[in-house]
Amino acid sequence: MTSRLSGFYKLSPEQRLEKVAEHLGGKLTENEKDILTGKQGFTTEQADHMVENVIGCLPVPLGVAVNFKVDGDDTFVPMATEEPSVIAAASHAAKFTYDTGGFTTSYSGSIMRGQMQVTRLENPYTAMAKIYENKEAIIELCNAQDRTLVSFGGGAKDLDIHVVPANGEKMLVIHLLIDTKDAMGANAVNTMAEAATPLVEKITGGEVVLRILSNLADKRIVRARATFQSPFDGDEAKMEKFLSAYQLAVADPYRAATHNKGIMNGISAVVLATGNDTRAIEAGAHAYAAASGNYQSLTHWERDGDSITGMVEIPLAVGLVGGATQSHPVAKLAAKILQAKTAERMAGIMASVGLAQNFAALKALAGDGIQKGHMKLHARNMAMTAGADGSQLDEVVRIASEQGKFGFDEIKGIIQSLNQREE
Repeated sequence: MTSRLSGFYKLSPEQRLEKVAEHLGGKLTENEKDILTGKQGFTTEQADHMVENVIGCLPVPLGVAVNFKVDGDDTFVPMATEEPSVIAAASHAAKFTYDTGGFTTSYSGSIMRGQMQVTRLENPYTAMAKIYENKEAIIELCNAQDRTLVSFGGGAKDLDIHVVPANGEKMLVIHLLIDTKDAMGANAVNTMAEAATPLVEKITGGEVVLRILSNLADKRIVRARATFQSPFDGDEAKMEKFLSAYQLAVADPYRAATHNKGIMNGISAVVLATGNDTRAIEAGAHAYAAASGNYQSLTHWERDGDSITGMVEIPLAVGLVGGATQSHPVAKLAAKILQAKTAERMAGIMASVGLAQNFAALKALAGDGIQKGHMKLHARNMAMTAGADGSQLDEVVRIASEQGKFGFDEIKGIIQSLNQREE
């Protein structure tokens, strides 16, 4: 079944879910549908097993982006977000690349860094040499902590060592390079780093202070590229504005921060939906954007005749095993909908969504601006806040759209007029 669905947004939530179930070949059970629709929702008891001091649950809307073709395969993309227009923008942008082959991705591998900070060293460079001399013993000790991971071809693979001047001394920072395969890997990395601490202290004569993974996963880079049909119908001025808006994000960190936030609107929504760590992904992405010493765009855009080619390059340490991906029933079903058999596939889809999100934002900036489309979709939220009941929402949005005014006062005035009409 194709993900290219016209009018998907016009369907009811139940009809949309049936389309997703059809795409999965009927592999969604009635019980799983009940979980997704909230009839058997995530319970406080389940939440109490996941985090501390639980008093309740905060539901977040879960939607699916359509029109996505990634590495030749159509997919519905589950996205969890409270922000209107994000899912619509991603779905809209994906249409412009569907007929040109969709998104193509690549993956640098699943290596994570575990940092060990060694202080109180008289001769840090000598300590560095000694660590390299004992590399195999350190790696063997680390791998003894997780034989299951090693059996799947993962585990500690190498060391990367730095002498870092800080606080008036030169400290040694050892990076354990650990292949975590289809797991995000934080627990495995931290366990190995802590297990290696006594041996490292014995070898160096120093004191290990910090031993924890780094969320700058620069050996877990995902790249996604696509050719987008021009949405500007030959309007050269808009094409130039699109490319100019991108160039500002390369040159100006104030613009780059908002530019990259838009990319993460899409990526973080898929990360959250699948039960992965949104904070780790956000931290890694923004650190990577500043890796050159200047914070800049995570995407790159070029003109190719009448088309626009785009590429995103971003660290994505996401997993299919462990954590909320397996323990949260809705996250588990979101991963099932995504049909990602590996962390590599999952990360590639996430990067593709980020690229689509960025295309949609630049397209809007080159045209009528962000607010027109966003506020139209945001109008339902505003109407609810202003006191509209469920039967009035569609009419309020229709009138506001006709007037082209979406301010809170205007929305409230429309509701008052409808109420007076009904009296």
